[in-house]
Amino acid sequence: MSNRKKFFILIIFLTLVVISFFVSLLNGSVDVSNSQIFSILGFNNEIVDETKTQIIQNIRLPRTIVAIMVGINLSLSGAILQAVMKNPLADPHIIGISSGAGLFGIFVMLIKTDAGHLVTPAAFIGAMLAAFLIYILAWKDGIKPIRVILAGVAVSAFLGAGISAMLIFYSDKVHSALLWMVGGLSARSWNHVEIILPYTIIGTISALILSRHLNILLLGDDAAKGLGLNVDICRTILTAIAALLASSAVCVVGLLGFVGLIIPHSARILIGSDYRFLLPAAALLGAAVLTFCDTFARIIFSPTELPVGILMAFLGAPFFLFLLRKEI
Repeated sequence: MSNRKKFFILIIFLTLVVISFFVSLLNGSVDVSNSQIFSILGFNNEIVDETKTQIIQNIRLPRTIVAIMVGINLSLSGAILQAVMKNPLADPHIIGISSGAGLFGIFVMLIKTDAGHLVTPAAFIGAMLAAFLIYILAWKDGIKPIRVILAGVAVSAFLGAGISAMLIFYSDKVHSALLWMVGGLSARSWNHVEIILPYTIIGTISALILSRHLNILLLGDDAAKGLGLNVDICRTILTAIAALLASSAVCVVGLLGFVGLIIPHSARILIGSDYRFLLPAAALLGAAVLTFCDTFARIIFSPTELPVGILMAFLGAPFFLFLLRKEI
């Protein structure tokens, strides 16, 4: 595929992000027209009811922005992990990295309820520890995809048990934690935008800068070393970036699964395996898909809202089984 076609696909994905953005703002329990949306966003001078203005500015807009950034973070994290761990089934949720972030994040949430600023750093530490534990357990004369999955399942189950134990010991604070474990975007505010924004910027820029290194890793360790790449240091840095992206997403939406599995594979089918194009494609497609799915989950059973994590699990589980049968 020529680079011109790849750029054209990226433009299509960017268009989908813009469409998903406006679809999310338009849909909800209160009807708002296109012209009113444009007026609230400052594109025209139509007078809009104050209630609708507040709903768009303080409820739907921050929620949509969070959905876009979470989609970017989880998609990039999954794409990076699939290259680093040489495993097409790698995903922050499936292999336990999200569980590591969740365990440390929920520990801070339950123990230090007034220390919200510590949740993301704690989750990052948990994600990194989980990633390296999985890597160590899966290593035996090299890394094989099936060993990564088995090690990830074991680590995820162990960390999940730790989360359940904390919920039992702190049952008086369990309601918000349970919602966080399912994974959803309900009641996301500008505060959540401020929490995730710097991590999205840093993680995305770092991933794009190192995209060539991911291409080299795909050649195999021996070939990468022959090209002068320090494989161990490169893997450590890339794993840290993936953990940072995943943990920041976990902090604001909870344990949202399968985004990092579905999106990179879909992007790879459409644009190829060159990470210089695959990473931006995965980021844009992830942003669009998660925003569309959140909008659908919000309105399908209106006025009752379905957490987007449940919808992603319904979509992701069959996709995972398909890939598993294909790879084994």
